[in-house]
Amino acid sequence: MTLTSVFTLYQKLIATLEHFNGLGALAIRLYLAPVMIQAGWNKYSNFSDILEWFRNTEWGLGLPFPEVLAFLATATELLGGIFLLLGLFTRLVSIPLMVTMLVAAISVHWENGWLAISDSSSWLANGTIYYDESIMQAPDKLAAANAILQQHGHYDWLTESGKFVILNNGIEFAATYFILLLALLFIGGGRYLSLDYWLTVAIEKRSNRV
Repeated sequence: MTLTSVFTLYQKLIATLEHFNGLGALAIRLYLAPVMIQAGWNKYSNFSDILEWFRNTEWGLGLPFPEVLAFLATATELLGGIFLLLGLFTRLVSIPLMVTMLVAAISVHWENGWLAISDSSSWLANGTIYYDESIMQAPDKLAAANAILQQHGHYDWLTESGKFVILNNGIEFAATYFILLLALLFIGGGRYLSLDYWLTVAIEKRSNRV
């Protein structure tokens, strides 16, 4: 088999996969939608607390126009998540969601570095890239907490759903969501499996009739 025939076969495979390219967009949408909807719903359900967090300069974010920004953040995540689930205006809603993730990464998580969970074995914190002392101390803190719980608490019950971890609250999740939203901005809601696709088909059919 020659290189040309291999490349031709490869091109045919790619052409066949084009019919299924909506699956990738659907997977991203189904991954992001519940995350955004839950985040928006939590803000809506505790809006007064979110507003105070946006407003307070001592223990909160101290943002200007906290009422407006709290409302926009809540609406963007809640409605944006629903639109992602439906695959409706996917490219459009990805933009404000990307802005929300960027603001969250910079204003809330940036000072904590990359990792969302403190993991002293990660090359992102053990000196390979940079050294984070608080993360490197996490195993000792976790061991002390587990010892206290084993001695004074219902340890088996407390850990039956999973082991305890120490939250680092870095930009990892916000950055991941931003990258996935960036992908949706360029690929859209996906073929066959989004309302965007079927609306486009309907509009094109109507245009052809005119």
